[in-house]
Amino acid sequence: MRIIFTATLAFIFACTCSLHASYSLFGSDQGETVKPELRSLFGPQSSNFRYDKRMLEAAQIAADRAGAHSRSSCWRYVKTALLEAHLIDSYPKTRYAKEAGSELQSSFGFKKLPVSDPYKAPPGSVLVYGGDGAGHVEFRSKDGFVSDFISPKPSHRPLIGVYVKPRS
Repeated sequence: MRIIFTATLAFIFACTCSLHASYSLFGSDQGETVKPELRSLFGPQSSNFRYDKRMLEAAQIAADRAGAHSRSSCWRYVKTALLEAHLIDSYPKTRYAKEAGSELQSSFGFKKLPVSDPYKAPPGSVLVYGGDGAGHVEFRSKDGFVSDFISPKPSHRPLIGVYVKPRS
């Protein structure tokens, strides 16, 4: 479990090279940089970015609890992680994962990013998928995706949106 946790931390904090050093994924003045002693764990480009600590904490909470395979509880795991990371102040009421994006926007102040490729979603963001059934929701990490399980690939379902919560 420790190996999965460490790998997940590396996923969450690492990022793509296309953004510049002062850019914040979740708020220009509020983001935090990765501490120097942790850069080797989080990736060589991690020092170039500013992160909203709460989004990363929520993804970390989900990763800590994630199993090797789906438990068909993705939205419940993501809801709990968002609540425990203090990104939201009450437990979301929607039942289905595919309803997560609209509730995160309308009730909790999340912003939908103009991203249509799950692999281009910033680490720590929430990805919502539609399709038949309940849909799916997960956090983005550098090399994968996490909800009630960890996967190197995004859901096969159609992506509804990528969401982050700007610092207020």
